[in-house]
This record gives sequence, C-alpha cells and structure tokens, in this order.
Amino acid sequence: MDLIETKQKADRALLISVDTGKFDAEASLNELWELCESAGAEPVLTVLQKLDKVESATFVGSGKLIEIKENCESYDIDLIIADSELSPTQIKTLERECGVRVIDRTTLILDIFALRAKSKEGKLQVELAQLKYLLPRLTGKGVELSRLGGGIGTRGPGETKLETDRRHIHRRMETLKDQLKDVENHRQRLRERRDKDGVITVAIVGYTNAGKSTLMNYLTDAGVLAQDKLFATLDPTSRALKLPSGVTVMMIDTVGLVRRLPHGLVEAFKSTLEEAALSDIILNVCDASSNEASVHMKVTADLLTELGCGDTPIINVFNKCDKLSPLEIGADNDKNVHISAKIGKGVDKLLEAIDNNLPVRIKKVKLILPFSMGSVSNEIREKATLISENFTAEGIEIEAIIDEGMYRKLREYVV
Repeated sequence: MDLIETKQKADRALLISVDTGKFDAEASLNELWELCESAGAEPVLTVLQKLDKVESATFVGSGKLIEIKENCESYDIDLIIADSELSPTQIKTLERECGVRVIDRTTLILDIFALRAKSKEGKLQVELAQLKYLLPRLTGKGVELSRLGGGIGTRGPGETKLETDRRHIHRRMETLKDQLKDVENHRQRLRERRDKDGVITVAIVGYTNAGKSTLMNYLTDAGVLAQDKLFATLDPTSRALKLPSGVTVMMIDTVGLVRRLPHGLVEAFKSTLEEAALSDIILNVCDASSNEASVHMKVTADLLTELGCGDTPIINVFNKCDKLSPLEIGADNDKNVHISAKIGKGVDKLLEAIDNNLPVRIKKVKLILPFSMGSVSNEIREKATLISENFTAEGIEIEAIIDEGMYRKLREYVV
C-alpha cells in the first residue's frame, strides 16, 4: 500500500498592532508579515490601531477588538499575532474574546529561531531564551499551555512541563547556562588559537535576509542555507578566504538582525554576536534595493556599538544592486561597496576594500635574506603568505605578507 504524505495546514494568521508613535508601526507590521511567512504560517490580513497607549487588558481598544473578532470569523483565522510583547492578561482576554490562539512578536521570533537552530549552541541558546520569556508568563495563560506542538509559537520546550513545575524550569535554565558556558569556553579557546596563529577574521553582519549567506557562499563555497526567508541562517559558519593580496582570512557568517529584536535574544546570542565584536573587520551587509535600507543599516550599527565595535573597521556592503538602476548606485571606496552577491558583481571591489582594511599587524614586505637563512622562507610559507622567491647575487629575494611579530624579527632584512 502506498504511503500518502499529508502536509499540515498552515495556520491562517491575523496580525495586529497598536501605533503609539514610539516606532514606525507600519514598517514593523510589514516585517511581522515576513516573519510570519518564515515561521510557516499564512498571514491573511493586518489590523493597525492608533492609540496614545496600549490597553492594559485588551491591547487594542474595545471597538477594534470587536472588529478583530469579526475578522477571525470571516477569514477563518487560526492565530492572532501581536506586533508587541503581550502580558498574560492581554493574551487571555484576546483568546477569550476571539476564540483563537494568540501569540506576540517575541514568541514568533523565538519560534523561528527554534525552527532554524541546527548546532548544539544554537539549540541551547534558543531554549534558554524561550524559558526566560515563558517563565513570568505562566500565570493566567489558560488552556493554550496544554497544547503541545499545536502550531506556530509552540515549538521548543514542552509547555505542559512548564505549567506543572516552575522549579523544573529554573533547574533546566541552570543546566542550559552551564552547557552554554562549556560551548562558549570552547569558542573562546578557538578564538585564542586563531589569535596565536595570527588568523585574521572578517565577520559578515547585517539585517536578516540582506544576502549575507549568499555572499558567504559566493566567496567561499560554504554551502550555507541561502533562502529568501528571515532568519534562514542562525548558526555561525566559518570559512577561509584568500584575498587578492595573498592574505588568507577567516570569514564568519552571523545570525541576522531585525528591528526591535527582543533584548532576551540579543543576550542569548551574545556569544555568537561576539564573533563580530572580536573580529578584525566587519562587513555590514544590507539590501540596497529595500526602501528600509537606511533603517536596516542603523539597526546593525546600533547593535555593533552596543557590542563595543567602535574601533573595528566596518565596510558597508550594499547588496542586491542588480535590482537598482546605475543612477541609484553610489561610488565605491574602502568603507562603502556596492555589489550583487547573487551574480558576483562588484565582489572584486569588496575584496580590494577588505585588503585595504587589513589590520596593521599585517605587512607586505620585500626581503633579501642571506643564503644561510634559507629556512626562513620555509617558515614564511608555513606561518605567513609567500608571494615570490628569487635567488639573486645579493641573496634570497622574498616578497611576502607577514605578521607584526615576524616583521620585528626580520626588520633588518627589509629592502
């Protein structure tokens, strides 16, 4: 008998938001639509209300609540997603009045993270963030707690267990923190090894769906998942890349960002984001074809400032320029480069910009060594980048890219 594969019906979602003037509510709601699609739900319509402040019990005003309830019935809605964090009371009231499940923006993002996390560290970070968020929201959450794996917003730790035993949550959180500490210590040892070996790191950061993974794949054949979805990449990937100068750098792809990224998630992924903070060069990638490009760049720049990256060279990479007209594309320099990672356009200028922003500890030199120092060229091959080597009447003529330590040792032989 043939097995028939049944595909679970996507939740039909109604997106709601209250515009209090604190942020661009329309743009944020558009982003919530994309987040909803990335989670595997089907966004059907949006409801936006302008208020001086959100209603403490119902989130929206009483009249708008009636409209939302009617929309749920008319459009066969399974799920309401609010574009702000909801209190347990607000969730309970909305569920009671509308008769469907209710989650908020943070729960949705956590759900996507749970869906995307593949590495041990990623899974630990997501679960810890989910537990931290769920713990103060256990009281008054109602019947929705007992729905295990019941659609968008329920992935991750089993909520029945959460309701049964708060002490279990605290114990689990401590266990997760200990496990994360072990993973972070391992990551720190890798960083120390890279520093000791003089490895230069280049971190790719930026707004989610800006094309970071596509760029990583084009440069290094890393095989990173590159999809037109928010948070397609969650786990950091590292790959070596040889620059035109001959210097080999370590490229690191990091988790994408969104505006109003929940603080708990920034905290949870701090160790991953530190890969950017501790790198030698940062590529801030944005989708240049987006109307929100300047906002996306600011979101990333603000987080980099928060992580203490003020002194790190940052190259702004305006991606997807194949979608723009020539008049819309600005001039390239060492701090701003316009590319299309999809077709490779402008990537040569990006590599040149990376070369020009290499840390001062790397030097391109020309040496003439006595013939008695032939072993030094072997050392350069192993620990640096040998560009050329010729035997002349004066000695061994070498052109190479060496680090600061080797430069100090060989300074007297520099031509």
